[in-house]
Amino acid sequence: MRRLFVLPFLCLLLGAAPAAVRPQRIVSLNLCADGYLLALADRGQIAALTQLATDPDMSWGARQARGLRTIRGSAEDVLALRPDLILASPGKRRETMAQLRGRSIATLDLAPAESFAAITAQVREVAVAVGHPERGEALIARMAAALARVPRGVGRGRVAAYYQRRGYLTGTGTLIDELMGRVGLVNLATRLGKPSLARMSLEEMARARPDFLIVETGAERVVDQGTEMLQHPILAGIPRLRLAQAWTVCGGPGYVAAARALAAQLRAAAPVARQAGSAASSAR
Repeated sequence: MRRLFVLPFLCLLLGAAPAAVRPQRIVSLNLCADGYLLALADRGQIAALTQLATDPDMSWGARQARGLRTIRGSAEDVLALRPDLILASPGKRRETMAQLRGRSIATLDLAPAESFAAITAQVREVAVAVGHPERGEALIARMAAALARVPRGVGRGRVAAYYQRRGYLTGTGTLIDELMGRVGLVNLATRLGKPSLARMSLEEMARARPDFLIVETGAERVVDQGTEMLQHPILAGIPRLRLAQAWTVCGGPGYVAAARALAAQLRAAAPVARQAGSAASSAR
């Protein structure tokens, strides 16, 4: 499979690729790439997105994706669309990518972006690949300007836990961890020395007593045992901050929306969310 080498340099030299050079049948096999395409490519350049692209619980660009083709991502699906560029994920859809290997189709692999710096790098990379580098720079400028208006100290060093269904806790080196730090929160997982993803029981969380639980809005609905766990009475006394999963599952413009929402909720919270919780934080 042909990798992207020449096109990026041509686009950078020209400022924008001529229409004849830009890929015209782009297929995304990566939910995070869906968002970048919707923000940077012409609608007519997009041959297909992933099936999750139109799911508002998973995709920040679900509304923009309406009306565009979505596919499961099998090799047959992809080849039927005659793509000239595929956006994929390293190590994912191995069977599909193996069947496509050796064909003259450009491909760009996008790893998960775990920082705003990684997001900006990917915006530039995708913008160049689709032939619109100027759109990438404009998007980066808008995102940076919006983030500059998000107050960094609003969290006041309070401790928060990003607690997901089935007791998963998001730790260091992740986009969520950086997001917490951006608004002045301390990640409980970092304080406890947890890895990027760990399990934490209800009892452990109750003993840790963070000042806030950050939960996904969709997880507030009890649909199975995993979401029921988040409604356990043992957690009832811990204030909650809510973020749409579509803003945090991927890097991209959704990161800005998540930062704004988190800061707004922290501003609305009482200066001391819980006297007991704050006392516990000081004692730790």
